[in-house]
Amino acid sequence: MDESPLRLLPWNSPEGRPCYLSTDNPGSMLSGLADEVEAELVSCGEAVLSGAEAVLADAAAGEVAVRFALRRTTESLRDALRVAHCREGRAPGKP
Repeated sequence: MDESPLRLLPWNSPEGRPCYLSTDNPGSMLSGLADEVEAELVSCGEAVLSGAEAVLADAAAGEVAVRFALRRTTESLRDALRVAHCREGRAPGKP
């Protein structure tokens, strides 16, 4: 019996550990939910990037605004890297 590879999901367990999905159906309900979460994380990252660029372009932006923008950008980068790792395991041609 050929086992399907585990899919890294874009969320952690309540204990902070990675969650994986074992299925041979990429169209399953849980796979679809994971796809939606990944897309939402990317979309949120795009919005945060736009806001951070606006803060950086504003010469009058104070330290609080810059720190807030950096904090949100760091969170979004972490999410984007998680999505990249999730998708890496599903890349065509991977063994």
